[in-house]
Amino acid sequence: MPPLRVAVIGAGAFGRNHLRVYRELELAHPELVLLTALVEPDAGRRNSFAATYNIPTFATLAELLNAKLHLDAASVCVPTIHHAAVAEQLLLTGLDLLIEKPFAATLADADRILELSTALNRIVAIGHLERFNPAVTATLAELNQPMFFEAHRLSIFTPRSLDVDVVLDLMIHDLDIVLSLTNSPVREVRAVGLPVLSLKTDIANVRVEFDSGCVANFTASRVSTEQVRKLRLFQPHQYLSLDFARQELLTISVDPSVVAAAMAATAVAGSPPNPAPTPTAATHPTAPHSTAPNEPSTPAAAVHPTAGLSLTKADIPKGEPLRLELENFLHAVQTRTQPRVPAEAGRAALSLALAINDQIAAHAHRTGLL
Repeated sequence: MPPLRVAVIGAGAFGRNHLRVYRELELAHPELVLLTALVEPDAGRRNSFAATYNIPTFATLAELLNAKLHLDAASVCVPTIHHAAVAEQLLLTGLDLLIEKPFAATLADADRILELSTALNRIVAIGHLERFNPAVTATLAELNQPMFFEAHRLSIFTPRSLDVDVVLDLMIHDLDIVLSLTNSPVREVRAVGLPVLSLKTDIANVRVEFDSGCVANFTASRVSTEQVRKLRLFQPHQYLSLDFARQELLTISVDPSVVAAAMAATAVAGSPPNPAPTPTAATHPTAPHSTAPNEPSTPAAAVHPTAGLSLTKADIPKGEPLRLELENFLHAVQTRTQPRVPAEAGRAALSLALAINDQIAAHAHRTGLL
C-alpha cells in the first residue's frame, strides 16, 4: 500500500504544528504518510514553509485542487468560520479529513459536513487533541462512576484564536473530555462569562448537570497570569487529579473497610466516633492491586496522612498528543475505521459549547452587562 498523500490547509498556530508532525512521521514511517502540499494565503508564511519542507504551496484551495496532486487526506487548520466551506470542497474531491477544533462555527455547518461525509463514505476526525494526552488514557482505566468533575484551563492572553471566544477556544477541550467520560445526556447548563481584553468572552465559569446525576464545573480564562490545565474528578471511594501539561495522574483511594468501621461507630447511640485506626498493612497498601498477570509495575502508593487513604501516582509514558492524534487519524484512513474523536463527538462538544454561550448571553442580559 502506498503512503497516504496528505495536505495541510492553513499554516497558522495549529497548521504549522501539523506540518511539523506530518514530516516527523514521514521521516520515521515513509511507508505511512507523505507530506504533499500546503495551502496558506499569507505569502510570507507560504514561502517560508515551502523552503522548510520542500513541498508545493498554494495561496488558495482552488489552486491546490486544480493541481491534481492525487491527495488522500488533509488537515483543516483554517479559522473556524471557514471550516465548513473548506471541508465541503475537500470531501467532494474524495479526501478524508482531520478538522481542527471546534468542528464548525454553527451546528448547521457541522450537520452539513456530517451528512456529506456519511453520503460520500469519508472519514472525518475532529482535533480534540487532549483526548490523546497520555494522562487522559490513564484516567480511562481508572473510571467507574464519576459523579463530580472540576476543570480549570487558564492561559496567558495572546492574539491567537480571537475569532472565537474562550469557550470555543479553550473550554471545549474539557467539555469534550467530560462528555466522553460521563457518557450521559446534559440536563442543565448554567454559565457566566465576560469579555476582558477582546470583543468576545475571555473568562467563563460553567456548571453542567447530566442525566446520570453527575455534575461538572468548568473554568476557562485566556487572560490569566499563569498556565493551568487540570481536571479533577470524584467517584465512589476515589479522587483523581489529572494534570494535562505534566501528563500526570494522581489517585487517592479510600479503603471501604475503614469507611464501614467509621459509619458503624457513629451509629452507636450516644457514642462519639472511634478515633481513626493507626495505619497498618491492611488499611494502607504500599502498592496498587494488580489485576492482570504480567502487568507493568507502578510506583508504590505514598503514605497518606489520613488513615484508610492511599495515594498513587500513575506510571504514564509521555507522548506528544498531536503526534498520537495524527497517527490515529492516519490509521483510521488506512483501515477505514472510526477515529478516536469522530465527527459526532466533535458535534456533541460544539453543541454543549454553543449552549453555554447562549447561557452566558442570557446571564449578561439579565444582569445588564449587554
